[in-house]
Amino acid sequence: MALDALTRLAEERVDHRFKGLPPDAEGLTVGELAAQRRNLFTDGFTTPVLALSAERLEHNLRLMETYAARHGLAFAPHGKTSMAPQLFHRQIEHGAWGITLAVPHQVRVARAYGIQRVFLANELVDTAALKWVAGQLDADPGFRFLCYVDSVRGVELMDEALSGASRPVDVVVELAAGEGARTGVRTEAECAAVADAVAGARTLRLAGVAGYEGEVPRADPERVRSWLRRLVALAVDFDRAGRFAGLDEIVVSAGGSAWFDAVADVFAGIPELSSPVLKLLRSGAYVSHDDGHYRELTPFNRVPEEGALEPAFRLWTQVVSRPSPEQAFTNAGKRDAAYDLDLPFAQVVRRDGGERPADGISVTGLSDQHAWLRTDAEARLEVGDWVGLGLSHPCTSFDKWVLIPVAEADGTVVDYIRTFF
Repeated sequence: MALDALTRLAEERVDHRFKGLPPDAEGLTVGELAAQRRNLFTDGFTTPVLALSAERLEHNLRLMETYAARHGLAFAPHGKTSMAPQLFHRQIEHGAWGITLAVPHQVRVARAYGIQRVFLANELVDTAALKWVAGQLDADPGFRFLCYVDSVRGVELMDEALSGASRPVDVVVELAAGEGARTGVRTEAECAAVADAVAGARTLRLAGVAGYEGEVPRADPERVRSWLRRLVALAVDFDRAGRFAGLDEIVVSAGGSAWFDAVADVFAGIPELSSPVLKLLRSGAYVSHDDGHYRELTPFNRVPEEGALEPAFRLWTQVVSRPSPEQAFTNAGKRDAAYDLDLPFAQVVRRDGGERPADGISVTGLSDQHAWLRTDAEARLEVGDWVGLGLSHPCTSFDKWVLIPVAEADGTVVDYIRTFF
């Protein structure tokens, strides 16, 4: 099923839905276009166009595979970052246990492309979605699904919606990262009450504990590790109380893209429990990394001996106006570039087949379809030049592009990544 679905992606016809692709490719299938191995810069692609580096994408996949294995972690990267089934499967090929997701639509996408293990990092109380999940579990004995619970009321709603399901839904109690943090149960006593409610439900099974350390207020290494130790202690207390009796494995899960080194350190100290522990890391932004937010926050900055992620995105845009020596405009804006955390970063300029650093050029603002550039005497920028922009925050970069070329270092496009947002 999964291979058939992925194959059908290559059979989709190229047309006006897919911005940046060569106009003369209209009517070709995506697979046929990929087989032509066109050059991003010389074979008809129009600006703006977002591209993924083939080499850097593969590097990042291998690096996190190695990191997780070295630290004894299972890995369920957060799929909300890319919402690209092709990348989900590449992540699994590189050792991922499964895929983390956030909302029911994302789970439906994953299942349509054959993902067999899904961790839903949210409490799911939507009746229609719960019934659909139950149907998936009933129809496919190999499908593994887990989700958060963080309230007695949520447990009650889930149990009501799942009435009649033949397989129980595995849930993990979400421990909040602190007062004023996002979701999750605030105290250990309330966690126990939620676990009691799960034990009393006919359609749920308590499989472990989880949370998200990225929401720790005023996060720093010690505050994050302190919260992670609370999470581990909660798992130990639940196990001692017999709450995990009969499980083949106990799930303990955390890990965004900013503190997975702390997760690895603290999870290494999880004591022996009544069943083997699945230490599940959920970092997702690594797949493309970025040139801003995660470049600054990545744990690899703190542990350089472990390696380094590489930014794989570049947004190619073209100078369409040069009204003064201090100002220029390119044809990519808010519809094309992530801007929720940082503005794009001018990196390189291409002209007549040559490429040079974007010295003296900075992005100062975005309109819907224009980037505002400040330029100084070093810029040497002309109308018609291509400017390669680095982006910050992968999660709001993927979602602006339905079909993303994957290009080798010389510009040869070897694949196209389909997203579903």
